[in-house]
Amino acid sequence: MNNLLLPSEWALQSAILMAWPHEQTDWAYMLNEVQACYRDIIATITRFEDVILLVPNQREKEKLAREMSTRVRLITIKTNDTWARDFGPIFIKNDKNFVALDFKFNGWGLKYAADKDNLINQQLFKTGLFNTKVNFGNRLNFVLEGGALETDGEGTLLTTTHCLLSPNRNGEWTKEKIDNYLKKQLGLSRVLWLNHGYLAGDDTDSHIDTLARFCTPNTIAYVQCNNSQDEHYEALQKMECELKTFKTATGEPYNLIPLPMADEIIVDDERLPATYANFLIVNNAVLVPTYGSNKDQLAIKSLKTAFPKHTVQGVNCLPLIKQHGSLHCITMQLPLGCLI
Repeated sequence: MNNLLLPSEWALQSAILMAWPHEQTDWAYMLNEVQACYRDIIATITRFEDVILLVPNQREKEKLAREMSTRVRLITIKTNDTWARDFGPIFIKNDKNFVALDFKFNGWGLKYAADKDNLINQQLFKTGLFNTKVNFGNRLNFVLEGGALETDGEGTLLTTTHCLLSPNRNGEWTKEKIDNYLKKQLGLSRVLWLNHGYLAGDDTDSHIDTLARFCTPNTIAYVQCNNSQDEHYEALQKMECELKTFKTATGEPYNLIPLPMADEIIVDDERLPATYANFLIVNNAVLVPTYGSNKDQLAIKSLKTAFPKHTVQGVNCLPLIKQHGSLHCITMQLPLGCLI
């Protein structure tokens, strides 16, 4: 397969992949609340495109079929949890075909059970979801989550050293070895590594989609912290300085769009990793996670400048952050032309 390309998130999509929260997930203690949140998110996404929703059993499938939009396709597959961004297939393509890469998912460095989630991509292929233009790519020799990858769609990848160099993911692999591996597997010309930036309560070891995101090939939106009393101040100031040193593939500085630091959310004496960088790009729209704060509208306003031709709207994600994730974390885009 020649001329490999890892598509940007703003490339046209066939659908968004999601997984329904159920009694065997970590959502069990707040199931009604989070299922209501999922219904709202799915209803918003289906204004713009289809949703592929994984459900745990036939009973749940039949129940949801009665209430969901016809733009929701239900597939019965067992799951440990609902973080589709990190266990879902990572698509690369050339002019005619796709490869759905199936990297190993090990619960963000062996923190959580992932035995069922790690089988999902293989099972998706057996359902007949994908058309004949899609080939399956077994990459289970390497641990990688979609939330760790941010691409401009033109051969540049943005990621973090803290996540990809985690010893509980790929052992003693060096930065150079991982850099070369990603270039080969994802059709990249270069990798931009962020060495700074984190969010308290984050289980992912600083996934890039919690910190900084491509909006166009020359624009990056990022979390900015200007409050010197906030625990994130030093790390995020250093991250901002790093971003200012990065250059586009043509050698120009990036257009940097700051997103506000989300107001502090504490549950059971723990600060949760609320972030506006966890937005989702769908066809003709950008959905922004909101947390019931005055900062919500500031974040939406900032992203409207980054996506002037898109509908930009907020989606309540306060329930999601209680399990340390947000909107982008529970979704994975499937590129246009890959589905039957």
